[in-house]
Amino acid sequence: MLSKNPKKLLILLGSIAFLVQGDNYAAAPLLVSIAKDLNLSIPSAALSVSSYMIPFGIFTLIFGPLADRFGKAKILNLAAFCTAIFSMLCAIAFDLTSLCILRGINGAFAAAVLPVAVSLVGDSFEDSKRQNALGAVIGMMFFGGAVSPGIGGLVSYYGSWRLLYLIYGIAELIVAIIMIKSLERNPGVITSLNFIEVYKKSFNNKNLIKVVSILFFLGFSVFGSFMFSGKFIQDKLGYNILFVGAILSLFGLATAIGGRRAGTLKQMLGNNLLIYAGVLGGVSWCSMILWNNPFLISLSLIGFGFAFILLQSTIIQTAQQLMPKQRGTVMSLASFNMFIGGGIGTFVNGKILSLFGFVPIFMISSIIIFVVGLIISSYLNKAK
Repeated sequence: MLSKNPKKLLILLGSIAFLVQGDNYAAAPLLVSIAKDLNLSIPSAALSVSSYMIPFGIFTLIFGPLADRFGKAKILNLAAFCTAIFSMLCAIAFDLTSLCILRGINGAFAAAVLPVAVSLVGDSFEDSKRQNALGAVIGMMFFGGAVSPGIGGLVSYYGSWRLLYLIYGIAELIVAIIMIKSLERNPGVITSLNFIEVYKKSFNNKNLIKVVSILFFLGFSVFGSFMFSGKFIQDKLGYNILFVGAILSLFGLATAIGGRRAGTLKQMLGNNLLIYAGVLGGVSWCSMILWNNPFLISLSLIGFGFAFILLQSTIIQTAQQLMPKQRGTVMSLASFNMFIGGGIGTFVNGKILSLFGFVPIFMISSIIIFVVGLIISSYLNKAK
């Protein structure tokens, strides 16, 4: 059902997406502070990132079908409220175990916020405006994710990493209360809920499974490497966490701008856009290891962010078109692949960092994002 107030809907969904993803990505510059405060190594502190992303990926498989059954607004309101509460509770974590548990529960509820918000956009906009609307919300999501290092750097520099989680939780709670009063409540699109039947239907759609599986590798490449970029830049340039956070925010700026223009660029350049995006992402991230200049590192972050949002919004738009009546379930599968990929990527790259340093992390991620561009472009050309 098309939204009666699309502008307000985008503002609300963009706001909660901005905050929830920022809550996740805030760890990028905070790993150093968390490790110091809790007496941990950087790879050990990074387990708090995986503890968020992996439950996020797993629980998204539950919330998508629930949204299709009971209504997207109802599930989104519940999840936004609960993730706000557990964001605030992260501020009182006293060791790695408590932090991982609280971040895990936080990620489980956030599993509904992001995919259900995106699927709600898919339901609320007509075909000609859908990709730009999707790009706007997804762009705000990753803009929030990447400006959070700047916010995180500022708060951590003058206060504590604990204060940052408290601030994000309070902001999420405010938006959640507004959403409860404002979102249009539409009924579910399926009359009964049987998870086995829902996913059996999805897995019988071979094209859908092919498309969403690509997001695993995109998540591995982007989420799995970005979390270590703050420490890399700090070691490379010798800047404090405040300046590192500001530089990392450029990644998010690129996703926000690119997201709003993804649909328009796709119409102009066709499927070749995805090849260009893969090349841009690969070259940008690979070149990170070469630079000792903040301006050139900034360009790499911008290029990587722009490439990522072009690829991700196109893959999600394509997936939704393959099963348009159950976008909640589609987004569950998409988010599952993307965040499980990100969680595994963060874990694997933590091991790589301990053994080999930063260089292989950026090299491997560069190759993967380039291959993702080739694969999705090839798929769309064959599907014509």
